[in-house]
Amino acid sequence: MAERTVDLRSDTVTRPTAAMREAMARAEVGDDVYGEDPEINALEAEVAALFGHEAALFAPSGSMANQIALQLLVPPAHELLCDADAHVVTYEIGAAAAYGGISSRTWPAVGGDLDPDVVAAMIRPDGYWAVPTRAIAVEQTHNRGGGGVIPLATLRQLRDIADVAQVALHCDGARIWHAHVADGVPLAEYGALFDTLSVCLSKGLGAPVGSVVVGSADKIERARFIRKRMGGGMRQAGILAAAGRYALRANIDRLAEDHARAARLAEALEPFGVLAAPARTNIVPLDFTKATIDAPAFAAAARAEGVLVSVLGPRTGRLVTHLDVDDAGIDRAVAVLTRILRD
Repeated sequence: MAERTVDLRSDTVTRPTAAMREAMARAEVGDDVYGEDPEINALEAEVAALFGHEAALFAPSGSMANQIALQLLVPPAHELLCDADAHVVTYEIGAAAAYGGISSRTWPAVGGDLDPDVVAAMIRPDGYWAVPTRAIAVEQTHNRGGGGVIPLATLRQLRDIADVAQVALHCDGARIWHAHVADGVPLAEYGALFDTLSVCLSKGLGAPVGSVVVGSADKIERARFIRKRMGGGMRQAGILAAAGRYALRANIDRLAEDHARAARLAEALEPFGVLAAPARTNIVPLDFTKATIDAPAFAAAARAEGVLVSVLGPRTGRLVTHLDVDDAGIDRAVAVLTRILRD
């Protein structure tokens, strides 16, 4: 029998476990556009409570959840500040401008090591014919920053800066569960720092679909309108919410296993000079600038041996651990990837 492929491209490639599928099959459903789906209502209440906010809204994707939140915070023709590698301006196909009429300006990409003073200096007040800043967005953990975790002290500084400038603070928390496990910061402590959050159920937690927008009751009431306008109003979607509820119960604490496996990968690859940064959580960032092979060639060679690697650019890539890759899968990936680099 052929060995199973080890897919390290992303933590979005996971498939529902048998127990998750059972939870989905048992879900009691209703019409969510009418607010009558019990599973969705329960999921939204649970996520809001986890982050210490009043309300939450289930959305089909992380991109939609982010864009709903940004439209809540930034009126058309006003400004969002974020880093140059932020998901909201890198992987959401210009949605902030296309759907929200939002102007964006970025600080240099530094992943989890951002400097609050740099952000503070960028904020534009009303007047002077400038585009006024209305919100700051940060990413926790940071995708293109190699799964980096923004320290709690830095986030508190940003909150103080936002309060003084009277601008909002949004967290793209697609992988905030990883930050919670890595640094031990309670989810409610993160939640208290942000006006809105988007959190993902299909990155790392293993649900097949869905993200959740978190905020105040009045913001979430408005968010339902925006979601419907964007085509995100679903009907008997409780089968998806049931998967998310199961993921919250079963798959947060186990993220530490993914972190340990990412650390094993990083340790094996470190002697070859291809690590872009330490593996803080479940992402191993790769930089082939000093290697004799480029990222596409490396990924092609690995694929030929049943290991899938994400290519981010000509010289950059990443490996992402998740619940569908066990210790045996990591052993195989280490053997294949180190052999390619040696050769």
